[in-house]
Amino acid sequence: MEQVRLGIVGIGNMGTAHARNVSEGKVPKMVLGALCDILPQKREALKKQYPDVPVFADAEEMYKSGLVDAVIVAVPHYDHPPLVIKAFEYGLNVITEKPAGVYTKQVLEMNEAAEKSGKLFGIMYNQRTNPVYQKLRQMIQRGDLGHIKRICWIITDWYRPQCYHDSCTWRSTWKTEGGGALINQNPHQLDLWQWLFGMPSRIMSHVSFGKYYDIEVEDDVTAFLEYDNGTTGVYITSTGEAPGTNRLEISCDMGTVTVENNEITFRRNVVSEREFNKTNEVIFGSPECWTCKIPADKSGGEQHVGIFKDFTKALLTGSELLAPGYEGINGLTISNAIHYSAWTGDWADVKNFPHEDFYRILQEKIAASTVVKEEKQITVNTEGTY
Repeated sequence: MEQVRLGIVGIGNMGTAHARNVSEGKVPKMVLGALCDILPQKREALKKQYPDVPVFADAEEMYKSGLVDAVIVAVPHYDHPPLVIKAFEYGLNVITEKPAGVYTKQVLEMNEAAEKSGKLFGIMYNQRTNPVYQKLRQMIQRGDLGHIKRICWIITDWYRPQCYHDSCTWRSTWKTEGGGALINQNPHQLDLWQWLFGMPSRIMSHVSFGKYYDIEVEDDVTAFLEYDNGTTGVYITSTGEAPGTNRLEISCDMGTVTVENNEITFRRNVVSEREFNKTNEVIFGSPECWTCKIPADKSGGEQHVGIFKDFTKALLTGSELLAPGYEGINGLTISNAIHYSAWTGDWADVKNFPHEDFYRILQEKIAASTVVKEEKQITVNTEGTY
């Protein structure tokens, strides 16, 4: 294989952006092989925009056409796993959009199908291409921070007005989207959390549903996460705050690290706080601390294009993926655990997550849904913002 022929399933905001990036040659050795969308008007528009690219109404027809080597699934959340599984059955390599799915039970099935197929499986966790988070991960893995005591991530710059929720019939309902802020806006940050710090052991949460908007799903979340090694974390997110905040703060033996405005600041202790505490005899003493700006490229990285480049390289050369699709289960488990804790009023066991019971409660939410929306015309962000 000298180049990768990509098929795109779903030409909404994200699918449109992916098609444009590949067609404009931003991903070397990747070309558009075929496009697929269920809406007739969308297909007609695609035929005019990409006259040399075959357009399909049915994903399975595209899968068996022989025109693509890999596909990206960019459709509403519930449909990610079944369309991914079907692609593996036809021997295709797959990238799934985030989130991996709505509930862990279906994602476990997807991961099993991926393993059985032996094909390359990626996920569009494009925030992993950001050099700032790559640098932070390197610092953590290298031991620069020592033991991490507490993590606090306030990520509330997701403001979405009511007209956003009304813009598509599938948005902001249990039946069609499977959640709100956690399942739509936050999968990248929940992935980064586990990518940086690993998986917590249990979670307790307080979640508000329809607090700011006429929706049935969550729009305000505060979660408390515990780790077996004593590390604790607080995760705060909302779609109802403007202008909002994106600030990650890590308290550790070696000081405090903050990530804000795509910059890393390390208020670094000259000696570990734990070591200082062993020998200090001054009542109000504290370790000497230096404020250090950690050098890292603040461009944000190549984002979606970077994931496509990485996937193409892995497919053509056998290199390891930056964002393996199998890891989509991790961030989703955190998301599901936050929901589960809120629904049950108790701790959610992350290490032994009750996949079946979560699914049962979700089905009850879906059955009780009374939301009926009329889709409205609004201005959408053509860059593919969810």
